[in-house]
Amino acid sequence: MGKKVGISLLVLIITGCLLVSAGLIAGGYFLLKAQKNYTPPTAVVAPTAVQTSTSSIESQMDEIQQQVSDLRGLSLKADLQRDLMTPAELKDKVVNDFFKDYTDEEVSNDTRELTTLGLLPAGFDLRQFYLDLYTEQIAGYYDDETKEMYVISGEGFGGMERMTYAHEFNHVLQDQNYDMENGLKLNDETCEADSEYCAAVTALIEGDSSLTEQMWFMRHGTNQDRQDLQDFYSDYSSPVYDSAPEYMKKDFLFPYQQGLEFVQSLYDQDAWEGVESAYRNLPVSTEQILHPEKYPGDAPVKVEVADLTTVLGEGWQEIDRNVMGEWYTYLILSSGSSPLFRMDDDRSRTAAEGWGGDTYLYYTLENASDYFFAWQTSWETKNDGFEFFDLAVDYGMARWGIPDSKSDEKVTWTSATDGTIAIYRNGTGVLWLMGSSSNLLDLALPLFSDFMSGDGLQS
Repeated sequence: MGKKVGISLLVLIITGCLLVSAGLIAGGYFLLKAQKNYTPPTAVVAPTAVQTSTSSIESQMDEIQQQVSDLRGLSLKADLQRDLMTPAELKDKVVNDFFKDYTDEEVSNDTRELTTLGLLPAGFDLRQFYLDLYTEQIAGYYDDETKEMYVISGEGFGGMERMTYAHEFNHVLQDQNYDMENGLKLNDETCEADSEYCAAVTALIEGDSSLTEQMWFMRHGTNQDRQDLQDFYSDYSSPVYDSAPEYMKKDFLFPYQQGLEFVQSLYDQDAWEGVESAYRNLPVSTEQILHPEKYPGDAPVKVEVADLTTVLGEGWQEIDRNVMGEWYTYLILSSGSSPLFRMDDDRSRTAAEGWGGDTYLYYTLENASDYFFAWQTSWETKNDGFEFFDLAVDYGMARWGIPDSKSDEKVTWTSATDGTIAIYRNGTGVLWLMGSSSNLLDLALPLFSDFMSGDGLQS
């Protein structure tokens, strides 16, 4: 679904290092606010946006690379191909390269899943939105397959481009020292099987580069750099990002904002050695990113769910199986496509905090609009499970209206658009089922017998 798409795109953001300005702008904004009393170093020749000669830009790139290497304590181990890319060249890259493997079938499946979860409105054009967003937002990227790094530049190599270069060059150092694809396992195969792991490692990598970028600016940014950034932000607008679905706005920021907070906590403990230790013992869940105190000891519980095609019948296929995680649990509760069923942000965060593990599945019937969704969660305590169940019921009442039936352990609804919905509570577990007909829930429920037979669920 969108989580899988998001992770695939975040992997593209990581392995291609697409620095969406949704994260960069936020990082730069907070950076400038934090630096009100900061006096930048005075350069012999302050780089400006009009200095566009090749020799000037090459010299600045060399200087920034050395500064970032010294700051981060990592060295370049192989040659790097680097260059500037115009906005027109970027648009061509986005249309003809970044999304060339995103098939119509995948777009349709992802849109259906996100709509089922209430995160996208019906009829949303997901592919075109991504094309528009990335064309608008990318500030630079590093491709770990071709080993090429590009900074998007319209008029020169000023403060914005220099700060972007510091961020992106740190990704080069990460790749050459840790091997993103094979060492950190940020690849399609791993991320399709465990999106939570990839979301966590992505946050580590982007948080590391965001902290490096900010420290580079504090130590090496010039007065001209600061002026360039202030000029950029004063004129900046992002109509595509501003029109994004609520959950998507937050999700694009996650690796930069929450990732930065996670890495900052590591840095506060033991400077860059604290960050280095995370690459030797990688975070494995968004829970650990959101709560650094739970890293590394609090690993997710593995939730086993059977293949439901055996009971759903002929023509049904499983199109997605993965982990929602604490972050997406929060997004589902707080950031629906309609304000009518967006739960209070603080309550949503609190309800998601007790997450212990989960598995979700999504099934479709060939050549039909029929679907089935199952999401089994495990919570750290019974009270955590009840807290999530309680808010999930409030969410359901806001989205689907008065329940058909309601008890402390089970609530059901019938919806003209979504079919039949049932949410069960059992001890430390909560099971959320949705299907285009009640018959599908009846067929699937026996395969959740282990969940049903535990303590806490009354018939």
